[in-house]
Amino acid sequence: MLNSLLGKKDRAVDIDSSVSILAILWIAFIGTHVFIVQPGFVQGLIEYVGFAEEQAGLLASWEGWGIAVGTILVMFIANKFSWRLLTLIFIVMCVAGNALSIGQASYESLRALRFLTGVGAGGMIALTFVMAGLTARADRNFALIIVLVLSYGTIVMWAMPSAYQSIGMKGMLIFFCLFCLSGLFFLRNLPDSGQAHADLKGNYDYQSWLRFSTLAAILVFNIGIGIVWVFLFPVGLETGMSEQGVANVIMISQLFGITGALFVVFNEVRFGRLMPLMIGMIALSFSIYMLLGDTSQRDFWIAVCGFNLLWNVIMPYTLSTSGDFDAHGKTVSYAVALQMIGLAIGPFVATRLLSTGGFDAGSRAAIIAFLVAAVLILPGVLAQRSRLPSKSA
Repeated sequence: MLNSLLGKKDRAVDIDSSVSILAILWIAFIGTHVFIVQPGFVQGLIEYVGFAEEQAGLLASWEGWGIAVGTILVMFIANKFSWRLLTLIFIVMCVAGNALSIGQASYESLRALRFLTGVGAGGMIALTFVMAGLTARADRNFALIIVLVLSYGTIVMWAMPSAYQSIGMKGMLIFFCLFCLSGLFFLRNLPDSGQAHADLKGNYDYQSWLRFSTLAAILVFNIGIGIVWVFLFPVGLETGMSEQGVANVIMISQLFGITGALFVVFNEVRFGRLMPLMIGMIALSFSIYMLLGDTSQRDFWIAVCGFNLLWNVIMPYTLSTSGDFDAHGKTVSYAVALQMIGLAIGPFVATRLLSTGGFDAGSRAAIIAFLVAAVLILPGVLAQRSRLPSKSA
């Protein structure tokens, strides 16, 4: 049974073949299946299951922390076990978590089940990002994952209210289960480890501080992203927009995010990594600068759309930079874990800042985070430039 799902262990898989890349993209896509539509899922828990707003928010938080735990877990076990088998286990965890959530009205039980689902999702995300980092066209493949995820998020968030009315929370959870199960058809086309692809990537002896600096940049960058997401909605309301108006701006900004990722898909390393990263982080800081002080509705539109556009240009380049530090995907596994940790820390930092210095304090902290990240990632990109000139120029 396992052989039919996973294929033979000694079966070679060309990680750059179209079937392997499709498998990596699809399972990475599955890993984000609930997280990317979390606001809609939380609303379903409130309206159709009967949880209070605070409880529903905490359930989403438990799933988010499960994702972070899953990514951290992959850091320690990815090079010790079969990647296909680990992916299967993570898929089963997601299916079980969603299936057992059906009809569950106990907060304590659902908290454990959403955490379980999160661990499975985080494991899938981390493993497939490691695999994508080993491909020859890592920049493009990371960007394709983002395009898929944002497109799914935009469509499903739009469809969720109608879906709840017709199939309820039970039907939505069944959809999530079936979506996760579809990953089983792609398992055999995944690479089974990073060892087989070491010669293809090259094995570069970079100084450890360069890896550390790059990983620190990814952590700090994502803390900044997490800070911004927390206060975007209330800042929009302060401009005089209605709740629906702010929601529309954020939804349309998702389209700009897709555009940013598509820029990377079509250009890859045409401009190298140095220029998009440096220009992107400086421009991202300027976008958030527009939210300081009295923000007009026009400035809010420009800032939010620019934020989503630039964030999704930068992210593929940061992850692919981490992927080129070693031949087995170890550094990129750390990068994915730190990305999730940063996104979890950001809202906590924002909450503390907002209670003492208001929205401007959060904006300034995010700007500082983006500029510090630019400085931290620069040495690693420059070091790779001499060894991988086509990618880092």
